Order: sequence, then structure tokens, then C-alpha cells
Amino acid sequence: MNTAKEILFNLIEEIPENEISEVIDFIGYLKLKIEKELYKDLQKASESSLDFWNNDIDDEVWSDV
Repeated sequence: MNTAKEILFNLIEEIPENEISEVIDFIGYLKLKIEKELYKDLQKASESSLDFWNNDIDDEVWSDV
């Protein structure tokens, strides 16, 4: 049984050379999409951390420092 990568490699072998750039562009798009999702997750994590520290009690305690 072929793995997904083997199937992909076989499909790429069948594509004419002049159309390979479209495959490369699409793979680049997929990588950017993944990176964007990772960035969104990191942003959500930092927002929840900021919500924890951004409160009136800590503002009062640390205002004189």
C-alpha cells in the first residue's frame, strides 16, 4: 500500500515540467496556512496570559515599583 507521500511523488512525476511551478506554489500556500494557524494559537495563548496579569489588584500592587 502506498503512503500519501509516495502517491504525491508519483503524481508529481506525471505532471509536465512547465506545470511544476503551480505545485510548488500550492505547497508554499499550504505551509503558510499552517504557519498562520500556529501564529493564531500563539496569539491566543499570549492573550490569555495577558488577561491573567492585566487586573486591578496587580496594577495597585505594582504601581509604586
